[in-house]
Amino acid sequence: MDLKQKQYADLGVGEAVYQYGEVIEEKLKARFAGIDALAEFNQLKVLSAFQKNRVSEACLLGTTGYGYNDLGRETLEKVYADVFHTEDCLIRPQITCGTHALALALMSNLRPGDELFSPVGKPYDTLEEVIGIRPSKGSLAEYGITYRQVDLLPDGGFDYEKIKEALNERTRLVTIQRSKGYQTRPTLSIDKIGELIAFIKTCKPDVLCMVDNSYGEFTEEREPSDVGADMVVGSLIKNPGGGLAPIGGYIAGRKECVENAAFRLTAPGLGKEVGASLHALPQLYQGFFLAPTVTASALKGAIFAANIYENLGFPVIPNGEEDRHDIIQAVTLGTPEGVIAFCQGIQAASPVDSHVTPEPWDMPGYDSKVIMAAGAFVSGSSIELSADAPVKPPFAVFFQGGITWPHARFGNLRALQALLDAGVVSGQDIEKAKEKLRKTSK
Repeated sequence: MDLKQKQYADLGVGEAVYQYGEVIEEKLKARFAGIDALAEFNQLKVLSAFQKNRVSEACLLGTTGYGYNDLGRETLEKVYADVFHTEDCLIRPQITCGTHALALALMSNLRPGDELFSPVGKPYDTLEEVIGIRPSKGSLAEYGITYRQVDLLPDGGFDYEKIKEALNERTRLVTIQRSKGYQTRPTLSIDKIGELIAFIKTCKPDVLCMVDNSYGEFTEEREPSDVGADMVVGSLIKNPGGGLAPIGGYIAGRKECVENAAFRLTAPGLGKEVGASLHALPQLYQGFFLAPTVTASALKGAIFAANIYENLGFPVIPNGEEDRHDIIQAVTLGTPEGVIAFCQGIQAASPVDSHVTPEPWDMPGYDSKVIMAAGAFVSGSSIELSADAPVKPPFAVFFQGGITWPHARFGNLRALQALLDAGVVSGQDIEKAKEKLRKTSK
């Protein structure tokens, strides 16, 4: 046993799982080199925006109180706007999470009598109460804003005929969720998003198209704003925060849309002029600077997971060879025991609270019990190694994050060890998968 394998053993990963991981990683070396090249491209894009906007030491100091004339806040918003190629951007620690950012973008750009439309099916669970699909205080429905959706086709494609029929004179805003959420559907590529937006704009040129970009930033060379999105929205404790941002969200897009969101965030007449950055700016700047390489580590971890479980016979989305458009890997384990064991393995691999055992609970905003594993430095940060799942059929778990590739690698193997210990997979299953991989690689 070499020193590295002994370290894995000391941290709870047995020989069978360790050797299986070695075989998987060997198969992925060429693909990982491509991800490193993507990270380099996006790193230079971010660096260019920093230099163009003359980020200086003074930008890191922050403000308190009203936050008037906050140089760092205003410069950071210009940096984001340049990276996303948009007219403007709102990025604030006062935006508490991704759901808040999405709600802010929707509520500020919709008015009573308008209709919100999703051409990609059901939105993420926490948006159901924002929209009013599940009744909740302050929902869009309470303000007389209606909602309509068209489901994706069985193959994950767009139902263009029904989309055209659904668009009407009241359709004001189209929301496009890039990632799969808690669904086992494909994530949308930038090309696919561009095709969808172009079709919608042909049908109704004045409609606004908003993309929920969560988990997708820096997974490709372009962002949705490069292919026609009027607004791109996301959370800073996912990809763009680079694992350092302690809180926050962003809305990048057309100037009018961003201004509307700013007035909703603060108050009419105040808008972007107020909102102290406090002491968050160093982490927000440095996290965004690191985001391309951190996202690359998470991408490697997701691809590693896809190959681990696909070769063991579990349904995975995306599969082990598909192009990636977000950092989330869905694995359908088929039983609640499998979902729980997987998440407990991820928690045991964490740097924080590794001794804690996660259990399913009634989490606010969801319609079923949810289990979440996230032993993170920033609470709930899903760019850090994490996994979560609604404990309901088809019993799929959603794995993401890993701010370094070695940690993402270890987390995957520790989760597989937990499944082995729980009897969800057997040692024989692992040996068969390993032998099949060895034969196909010859």
